[in-house]
Amino acid sequence: MRNPVSAAGPAGVAAVAALVAAVLGGCANQGGGTAPSRTQTPSATGPVTASAAPSTPPPGPVAVHARSGPLGTLLVDGQGRTLYLFEADGERESTCYGGCAERWPPVLVSGAPTAGAGVKKELLGTLTRRDGGREVTYDGHPLYYFVRDKRPGDAKGQGADDHGGKWYVLAPSGDRITKPAPGASPSGSH
Repeated sequence: MRNPVSAAGPAGVAAVAALVAAVLGGCANQGGGTAPSRTQTPSATGPVTASAAPSTPPPGPVAVHARSGPLGTLLVDGQGRTLYLFEADGERESTCYGGCAERWPPVLVSGAPTAGAGVKKELLGTLTRRDGGREVTYDGHPLYYFVRDKRPGDAKGQGADDHGGKWYVLAPSGDRITKPAPGASPSGSH
């Protein structure tokens, strides 16, 4: 019997190869369908951007430490990522949800946060967010990351006026540090 693919010639072989690649590509997302696009369509209002991988660790153990740097001694997580407070928040109440929480991800925890060197254990706590997550607090302030901080020690969100309030790093005393970040723009917006 003659092989139908070889009878179709090089064009038939190419078509079968394309079909196999499409089927295997559709299976790569384990959903059996096609994977959603991870890039936005170009528009006149901005550049094409790819979706960033989540920069916030999933809820798990969280250790809060104190670290010295250009802004003074401030709070960081166990990986050295800078932690922020949002002035629009109430005491033990987070007001950052939706787009705000995408830009300023809350520090979520499972269990209780632990105090590292230089941190006052009695100032650490948690609150339950409206979305059900448990957010770490320090001296009553809900804590957040900033998505533009990519490396330990980055503090690119310092002094930002964003989502209806100012964002500041915290001292181990629980007070906000208002000193501008080195190289920050005079307007403080990020």
